[in-house]
Amino acid sequence: LYGGSIMAGTWRGKQVAVGDVYEAIGAAAAGKITDADLAELEAVACPGPGACGGQYTANTMSMLMEVIGLSPVGFNSIPQMDPEKHRAAERVGKLALDVLAADRRPSQILTRRAFDNAIAAVAASGGSTNAVLHLLALAREVGVDLAIDDIDRISRRTPLLCDLKPGGRFAAVELHRAGGIAVLTQRLIDGGYVDGDALTVTGRTLGEECESVKETPGQEVVAPLPRPLRTEGGLVVLKGNLAPDGAVTKITQHTPTSHRGPARVFNREEDAFAAVYAGRIKPGDTVVIRYEGPKGGPGMREMLQVTAAIVGEGLGESVAMVTDGRFSGATRGLMLGHVAPEAAVGGPLAALQDGDIIEIDVAARKLAVENVDIAARLKDWSPPEPHYTKGVLARYALLVGSASEGAMLKP
Repeated sequence: LYGGSIMAGTWRGKQVAVGDVYEAIGAAAAGKITDADLAELEAVACPGPGACGGQYTANTMSMLMEVIGLSPVGFNSIPQMDPEKHRAAERVGKLALDVLAADRRPSQILTRRAFDNAIAAVAASGGSTNAVLHLLALAREVGVDLAIDDIDRISRRTPLLCDLKPGGRFAAVELHRAGGIAVLTQRLIDGGYVDGDALTVTGRTLGEECESVKETPGQEVVAPLPRPLRTEGGLVVLKGNLAPDGAVTKITQHTPTSHRGPARVFNREEDAFAAVYAGRIKPGDTVVIRYEGPKGGPGMREMLQVTAAIVGEGLGESVAMVTDGRFSGATRGLMLGHVAPEAAVGGPLAALQDGDIIEIDVAARKLAVENVDIAARLKDWSPPEPHYTKGVLARYALLVGSASEGAMLKP
């Protein structure tokens, strides 16, 4: 059972969530709002306990767990402060005893069919790119053959249906008011994008669990199948000479899908944020943050500070970002992460220099640098000194694998 989303904040007549605060920091730096405006927004954006209030990483993973079959249908979208959450917890406790008595195991539920269903749900909801890492890692843990290209393939055939923050209009609580995650799941079953015969933790199929869904009349959170927000889902995997093993981005109905511009290269998130905050990033630039991957970080930090500052300063339509780090689920705009191989192991990002022209083409699934002999530049490259030479983070950096395989520890 998922703890539940926070309730939506309200600021000057519109719903807001924590992602709006991060973007407002950039807006304040650009003089678009005052410090008083920012303080007013900060005071109302998070009105109580619960997970971040959009289709960010926590709510994405709660949806994933319900559609993959590990969480019972109907409970995860209940907000944290809704009295119904306590009743749901009691029912889940009883279900846990039933599961033990029936000897029902995760290995019976976590089949390839279940993973395909989960990918489709994340893609259709405009969910967080962090789900890609979790799906790949979970699949390897249970012995299911799943590759990063499979995620792109399934997303490409699945329509984007949910109009949820950060790319859409509505806070996460509105999905529950619309009828819950099962409204989306039933849509996807009806369209043939999700297999309703997959087993769930209750012992019933996903289709059986969703049969009784009650969609709120007139709701606008989940689009009807004939009128999707986009004909393709939100998860996109790009490749090219900058990302031979893949890079991941999230595309919603408002995201730019192409960009060509000079690289502005940074070796740390903090340096990139300082440049954005100081107004040194200009329209057309491609911000590159490297050495932030699983090994290089170590730990693959999220770049929300930078992405939110870019959007907040009004550059979300004209500046793209490329990193071997990852993103918060609150990120929006043309932001490409999880670039593999990462710079710390001599991946192509390590060869980039300021001014190199980077091309991003979502339709062609392409991420490339123009007119650069990457191999020649890398002959003179040597890895930077590690941030940690002892302790758990040093061990982690030695053992962690590629983001394109879920950033799992080896062996």
